Amino acid sequence: MLFRSSEVPAVTHVDYSARIQTVDERHGRLRRLMERFEVLTGCPIVVNTSFNLSWEPIVLTPEEAFNTFMRSEMDVLVLGDTLIARKIDAE
Repeated sequence: MLFRSSEVPAVTHVDYSARIQTVDERHGRLRRLMERFEVLTGCPIVVNTSFNLSWEPIVLTPEEAFNTFMRSEMDVLVLGDTLIARKIDAE
């Protein structure tokens, strides 16, 4: 039996359906961010999901977002016009 696989498994349900949301020029900053992301990575998709760690409730404030970021393994957090990046040790 041959099994198909999705090119974007993070957003694909077991029946190969997905809940797609489109972005156009009305979405301003988000559209520009996604266009730049595609240029840099070759991937035209970003995943919009809740922001929390599995043992925490969903974040509601910038302070909660920062605290969750610090407890996570994420590299970068963007809050409005502010970008917070972890210091990455060069090996």
